[in-house]
Amino acid sequence: MTRLPIAPSVTYGPHPDQVANLHLPAEKGGPWPCVALLHGGFWRSGWDRTLMTALAQDLARRGFAAWNIEYRRVGSDGGGWPGTLEDVAAALDHLASLEQIDAARVATCGHSAGGHLALWAAARHRLPGAAPGAGPLVRPIGAVSQAGVCDLVRGAEQGLGAGACAAFLGGAPDEQPERYAAASPASLAPLGVPQLLIHGEVDDIVPLAQSEGYAAVAGGEAELVAFAEAGHCDLIDPAHPSWAVVAAWLTRLLSA
Repeated sequence: MTRLPIAPSVTYGPHPDQVANLHLPAEKGGPWPCVALLHGGFWRSGWDRTLMTALAQDLARRGFAAWNIEYRRVGSDGGGWPGTLEDVAAALDHLASLEQIDAARVATCGHSAGGHLALWAAARHRLPGAAPGAGPLVRPIGAVSQAGVCDLVRGAEQGLGAGACAAFLGGAPDEQPERYAAASPASLAPLGVPQLLIHGEVDDIVPLAQSEGYAAVAGGEAELVAFAEAGHCDLIDPAHPSWAVVAAWLTRLLSA
């Protein structure tokens, strides 16, 4: 197996959680097309970016840079609304300052709550000026959602993560309608870039209906691929067949 360079921890802000690991290919060269990875965990403390390390390493072996992002989460200082979204925006924009990265060829990829963040990051250009993270310096050219929470209003109604959507946005949809409108990919669609939605049909944490409903809203921009026997966390195993689909899709997108 190819031995990869050490992936340094790079700060993109002053808070200890405003950090990302930069995984690069073993070959000399660059600047590299980049996949920004966003981990799940219902936006809460207790889960971190190490959930995506194996995927980051696989991407580096395929000849891509991987930017494995940490961010402030609910339960930590500054996490939730708007800090989590501001961190994702800042982490994406920081890529413009890294000489190893081709900032014109950046895609986002996230799992669960990170799937939501991956889609949201690709929708930032649609946000009003006062919204967190508005006015992107780096605009992704595509996004992958792996079992993502694509519709926060529906997620709140479904009670996903024991009230995780309300905890993230500081209230229910009828209490914080403007926050849901600015944070939910379903409210921001169409995003204007291609999207891949991967979901397991036996996912009992984020139901397949989240991706199905979003695909209907996104129309031809989003391709949904469901795996009959896949559960929620199967999708972040680089040996699972779903990752081969994601990697092939990213390769076509970023190599064009």
